Amino acid sequence: MNPLSRRTMLQIGGQGLLGLTLPQIMQAAENHSMIRQRAKSVIFLFQWGGPSQLDTFDMKPDAPATVRSPYRPISSSAPGIEVCELLPEMAKRMHHVSLIRTMTHSMKNHASAGYYALSGHAPPTDDQRLRDSLDLYPAYGSVVDYLAPNRDGMPTFVSYPHVIRDGSIVPAQHASFLGKSHDPLLFLEDPNDPNFQLPELTLPRGLSVERLERRRSMQRLVDQQAKLLEYSREAQGFDDYYDRAIGMLTSDRVKKAFDLSSEPETIRQRYGKTSYGQSCLLARRLVESGVKFVTVYFSESIGGRRVDEGGWDTHGFDNTRMYNIVDKYHLPITDQTLPTLLDDLSERGLLNETLVVWMGEFGRTPQINKNLSRDHWPQCYTALLAGGGVKGGHVYGTSDSRAMYPAENPVRPEDLAATMYHLLGIDPSTEIYDRNNRPLVIGGDTLHDVIA
Repeated sequence: MNPLSRRTMLQIGGQGLLGLTLPQIMQAAENHSMIRQRAKSVIFLFQWGGPSQLDTFDMKPDAPATVRSPYRPISSSAPGIEVCELLPEMAKRMHHVSLIRTMTHSMKNHASAGYYALSGHAPPTDDQRLRDSLDLYPAYGSVVDYLAPNRDGMPTFVSYPHVIRDGSIVPAQHASFLGKSHDPLLFLEDPNDPNFQLPELTLPRGLSVERLERRRSMQRLVDQQAKLLEYSREAQGFDDYYDRAIGMLTSDRVKKAFDLSSEPETIRQRYGKTSYGQSCLLARRLVESGVKFVTVYFSESIGGRRVDEGGWDTHGFDNTRMYNIVDKYHLPITDQTLPTLLDDLSERGLLNETLVVWMGEFGRTPQINKNLSRDHWPQCYTALLAGGGVKGGHVYGTSDSRAMYPAENPVRPEDLAATMYHLLGIDPSTEIYDRNNRPLVIGGDTLHDVIA
């Protein structure tokens, strides 16, 4: 049984359930808090570095030249929704999409904003030196694994192919205080590598499953003798994680899900022979096999001077200004891979039950700077949602005339988190407990107007 929200218990208590046993009350509370599950899985495509809202999905062609994009807006398959001219394929799929154009917070540094975007909880400070800590909130997928784990041998939460950082590792990429047993299955191998395979799913040469199980039994005995698990919560998490890893090593279903070589070459070409393209193809295979939450990181780094790699932090230096980079790398990859993912999910009957989320940690300044680029801007930016029970061809929230601030219906990361949990059938008012046993609500306010 999932943890019950305080709100639900108060509601049940107010309905006069006197005379019932505790199990009956708990069962009534569980039924009362039932939320219709619309999505079986989430594919969270994190655009590390921060895409510009004005150059993608919230263009302002009537704004002054110092604000509006040098690219033209084009019409889309959704009446009234325009997108950047460098996204012509995505324009044909906007009837699947809900755009949230009023994402907003106040974190201007990548580390703090990244943590906020990956956890749905505000960091204690807006500091580029924010360090990973067990006092900080877990990743979305870890919360899902804690509250609604898979019971069929498939991992609940998988993330790849990077651990993102900007100097130090960004928090909220693992389970934090929930314990190691709820960490994602994380791998750093490149799905675009012709020899891609996961070492985690391959037994060392000469080591049989039976021998591995004997080693595991011996390890448990040693742990018990040393009373290791009694003293170390973290060690106990490793114990659970190790058991799960052995289960996956022996699972043909897990191995099959990760076998990209079984995909027809035509499909692989459709996604694009890039790390990101093949990562998105693998995400489709994983949700098709029952994984509930998949996080794909666009890049390990925020970006920089290179014109053929890195994230969306294209401030503009030398010949790597934003409007030299984005039209050669970021947007072409996006316009190949994202529409293909939506098509592939739709063709396989998976789109209605798979929520796709495309977003970064913040947007870009409405004012184009002297380097013909845009700087960090968390006050108003866009997130894209598709499938998984959301409305298609829909826009939630209105930004002002320069996409500088929300004009109506501002949306915090907490609210987007609540909406994802709600679509998965998890009550966003559910509380989890940190290592000091303090109750923490997992989400904010659900965006009911986005839900179909």
